[in-house]
Amino acid sequence: MLNLSASIVVYRGAEEALNAAASVLLHTKKYPITLYLVDNASPDGSGEELQQALDSGRLAAGQGQQVQLIRRTVNGGFGTGHNTVLPLLNSDFHFILNPDILLQSDVLCGMADWLAQHPQAVMARPALTFPDGTPQVLPLQKCSALALVYRQLPQLSFLKGFNDRYVMADADLSKPTEIEFCTGSFSAVRTDVLRDIGGFDEQYFMYVEDADLTQKARQKGSVYLLPQFTAIHAWHRAPHTDGSHFKMQLKSMLRYFGKWGFRL
Repeated sequence: MLNLSASIVVYRGAEEALNAAASVLLHTKKYPITLYLVDNASPDGSGEELQQALDSGRLAAGQGQQVQLIRRTVNGGFGTGHNTVLPLLNSDFHFILNPDILLQSDVLCGMADWLAQHPQAVMARPALTFPDGTPQVLPLQKCSALALVYRQLPQLSFLKGFNDRYVMADADLSKPTEIEFCTGSFSAVRTDVLRDIGGFDEQYFMYVEDADLTQKARQKGSVYLLPQFTAIHAWHRAPHTDGSHFKMQLKSMLRYFGKWGFRL
């Protein structure tokens, strides 16, 4: 029997994270799972809300399930938050989840089964949709500078081709497909591989750390999109709507290109 783990890093917005956590517990039935909630020193009282939900039984683990809350005293960023659980993991597969993810079926166990049956695969992600069911078009190839520009400024239509390559617009994505970029909003990774590569690079505070993690994982094996599995992702898109977040993303991109090479 496989053993699973998952982590959700929370910074503000405990209610959304609790909904995500409840959906994980509700739908993950085939295999045991330990779910880690990591509060990243939220200033809005989210840590206390998460603790109250556990203490009151509002968020209750079922048979074969455990929930652990970790309350950090410093917000070290997205990757650092997820890395907090690395020393605690005793699973075969670990799932990195955003607090705005909702499951509607046993996606975690299904993905774990697929990965177990394909030993060359070390990391994977499902198809993701908006809450209204519209498919999300996310990057699948290595980071592209001009694709990023186009995604921020789609009026620059002459750059569309770079984005089409970035999202593999010409590929048949209706079947399992090898990819170069596994989104951190929902990804599965072999736990031994995650530990071996040291988890996330903590020099990224936010953005592109998932692209960096994917490149490290690809040094150990293949990474896949598994469209037969689907989850809802609210995708708040802060870098597209907030100037400070966009600047943070650009800083992360510069670090990424310095490590893995520049791509137009």
